[in-house]
Amino acid sequence: MSANDTTDHNRRDFLYIATGMAGVVGVAGVAWPFIDQMRPDASTLALATIDVDVSAIEAGMSVTAKWRGKPVFIRNRTEQEVSAAQEVNLSDLKDPLARNENLAADAQATDVDRSAGEGKENWIVMIGSCTHLGCVPLGQSGDFGGWFCPCHGSHYDTAGRIRQGPAPENLHIPTYEFISDTVIRIG
Repeated sequence: MSANDTTDHNRRDFLYIATGMAGVVGVAGVAWPFIDQMRPDASTLALATIDVDVSAIEAGMSVTAKWRGKPVFIRNRTEQEVSAAQEVNLSDLKDPLARNENLAADAQATDVDRSAGEGKENWIVMIGSCTHLGCVPLGQSGDFGGWFCPCHGSHYDTAGRIRQGPAPENLHIPTYEFISDTVIRIG
């Protein structure tokens, strides 16, 4: 064995590891701007939740708030609207599911499961986009006194359930909660 045949394995191993680590750091440095651009910007994060003061909304009145770029209908229904919605037979509904993000996915489209719940049945909060093609329905219109989408003729009742027309689903209900007697937090 000659002096030229000996090899310093420790030095070679160190060089392999150092080169590999430099490559990893280089790839991470190049990839980070692409990954970072996928995060939502500050304006989107600011709209993740909104608080709506409903103290001025009397029975029979509605407001439309904007949340995540979508209209949200908030309605204080009259006793007649609530009782009309409660009298609907579930077998008459085109979509039997509540579509309420606050409940289980298989919750039935009863009036109470579409409203703000026990004790607040008069309040209804829904995303104001027709489930057919995303148009914005007109409030207090249509054959069932709820919402009507004039674009293709979808009729929703006073609980936002599709009753007639091409829309396949009830108006969707976002995640929300009453954080006080007069303020609703959406999102």
